[in-house]
Amino acid sequence: MGKGANLVPDEAEKSLSEETKIFKWSEIRQNKWIVIDNNVYDVSTFSKKHPGGKVILLNNVGQDATDAFTSFHKDMNKVEKYLKALKIGKVVPESDINQNEERKDELHKDFQQLRKLAEKMNLFKPSPWFYSLHFLQLIVLDLIGTYLIYKSGYENWFSYFIAVACLVTTQAQAGWLQHDLGHLSVFKSTKMNHFAHKVVICAIMGFSSDRWNNRHFKHHAKPNAIKKDPDIRFSYFYLLGKKLPEEVGKKKKGWLPYNLQQFYFFFTLPPSLIPILSAAETAIYLTRRKKFYEMMWIGIFSIRWYFMFVPILGIFATIKLLFLVRFFQSYWFIWSTQMSHLPMEVDYDQDLSWFRTQLITTCNVEQSAFNDWVSGHLNFQIEHHLFPTMPRHNLYKIAPHVKQLCEKYGIEYQCKTMSQATFDIYNCLKESGEIWYEAYNS
Repeated sequence: MGKGANLVPDEAEKSLSEETKIFKWSEIRQNKWIVIDNNVYDVSTFSKKHPGGKVILLNNVGQDATDAFTSFHKDMNKVEKYLKALKIGKVVPESDINQNEERKDELHKDFQQLRKLAEKMNLFKPSPWFYSLHFLQLIVLDLIGTYLIYKSGYENWFSYFIAVACLVTTQAQAGWLQHDLGHLSVFKSTKMNHFAHKVVICAIMGFSSDRWNNRHFKHHAKPNAIKKDPDIRFSYFYLLGKKLPEEVGKKKKGWLPYNLQQFYFFFTLPPSLIPILSAAETAIYLTRRKKFYEMMWIGIFSIRWYFMFVPILGIFATIKLLFLVRFFQSYWFIWSTQMSHLPMEVDYDQDLSWFRTQLITTCNVEQSAFNDWVSGHLNFQIEHHLFPTMPRHNLYKIAPHVKQLCEKYGIEYQCKTMSQATFDIYNCLKESGEIWYEAYNS
């Protein structure tokens, strides 16, 4: 037994403080430090060097980031080398009192037990067959689309339509595969996941893996959090949730008629997100940060499309084909992902537990072979957000245990039909628009 084992609590804390400095949560929040497993870390200098970006660390300062840290990092031995140099002390366990959430520490411990159960069930082990067949699907569909264009070009509109459908499906399904690779859930090796990620998102899809990582993990760390989740930064065009529309309305601001956003949303964001906004953001991101290596990888996509289609269609018709593919791919992406987030709670960061945060900001869509395929298993959005590195073909296996934990703490576990989830996008936009309108005109 250790030398402090027989000490009373006050003496044990005094003994501990002699070895390691003890901080109060007020100090941690004031100095913007981060807590992981009751250890306190000063990340003020390291944040600039953080591989996942500076902002994702700053979004968690003054908070217990244990579950977020565990969820995003696969190679613990590697990251612990960095942590040792950043550690400045400890915090008194179970001393984080949050007025916004009762039993936070208890829920945190239960979630850690749930994670251990998932590890015991080997749910973080990927299936080589699943991902091999998924990648083969991309190659086959891409070849079919290219062959149909090669044989008929514009002469046969029916075959051209089938070709576009194949190419759209290739890009959409490649989007789900790159998503898995970005979350390090396909290969055991982190380096192999990163390399394959560049192959899929850069060479096959024509977008930046570095930009995707930088943006997507901010969303996962603080989903639907105003000013922290980049996926809901639409303030000039759309207002989401209940709080933001009311704030904007009371300030008598209204760049657009938000009470009609449930109509114009479907004709603005989905068709423009991937072909225009993402393409422009990628170009700006790579140029400003001088990501020449990423540019080289994306160049492979451009060269591939040039030799596949320009000799047959010409340069302008090839650009038209690419825009058409991006157009339909964008609708597919928005539909598959936003029905799990937009209708859920949108608010400022309340520093809630990891488990509760994910449950109030995400919902599931019923399981079926079609729903699994069309959404890349993101119909299990709750489980994916709780365990980002879990291979998607295993998400349904942990779902019953997640439901049990929800029942224990009285947290709603939302699972909808595909049609209801789709209509809820319209409903939530309508509700938010009405809140703005009433606040604006009061």
